Amino acid sequence: MNYLDVADALAQAERDRHPIPPIRETWPELTVADSYQIQLLNVRGRPVSGHKVGLSSKAMQRMLGVDEPDYGHLLAEMELFSDRPVPAARYCAPRIEAEVAFVLGRSLPASCTEENVLAATEYVVPALEVIDSRIAGWDITIIDTVADNASSAGYVLGADRAKPDELDLLGIEVRLSCNGEEVAEGRSDAVLGNPATAVAWLANKVAAFGVTLEAGHVILPGAVHRAVDVQGGDSFEAVFDGLGRVSMDFSC
Repeated sequence: MNYLDVADALAQAERDRHPIPPIRETWPELTVADSYQIQLLNVRGRPVSGHKVGLSSKAMQRMLGVDEPDYGHLLAEMELFSDRPVPAARYCAPRIEAEVAFVLGRSLPASCTEENVLAATEYVVPALEVIDSRIAGWDITIIDTVADNASSAGYVLGADRAKPDELDLLGIEVRLSCNGEEVAEGRSDAVLGNPATAVAWLANKVAAFGVTLEAGHVILPGAVHRAVDVQGGDSFEAVFDGLGRVSMDFSC
């Protein structure tokens, strides 16, 4: 089959803000390995600022019938800022998640351990990730979301910083509010039991595709709570106990 046809359909859906039917139905012969190749086609030549891990909770893995996470690329154009409202209409069906982001001070090896991750991390930082599906109605399986760059769409980092050894990475309580009302909560160990485990998994996984997690990259290891739908005019803030906070506003 022609991977480029699938990649072009997803790229057009993103450009037009018009989601397409599930690609597993239009191209039923696709495998997960095929989907990763399609993902790479749509990020090729675009500046990469990091990577994200998806499906990092066992509940999400069971829902999609898989036994490991997936990953996507964070592009430089996806970086957002707390002091600049983002038009919700930029996306098809946006959702938001709070995460403990890792910013690397040096590259990670292909055979990576949690200890390697902690040693290479310059700092951890509160983050909000915007996810979006170019598949209509969020009707996704692992085939769909991997090809769709793991539903990546945007991210914002908070101003607070901490070294990994300055806090308990497994016990960070997080509360997400929307327009002043708490809408989700979670803890950092919801991410594979340890967010550093997710980063190590990612380094090992991308190595098979010739990709390296490099110094300066932002790594989003996975959400600590369920994804929350976004509407134009919403204002979000996430508070991370012992780490800080991060906020993001959406315009209509």
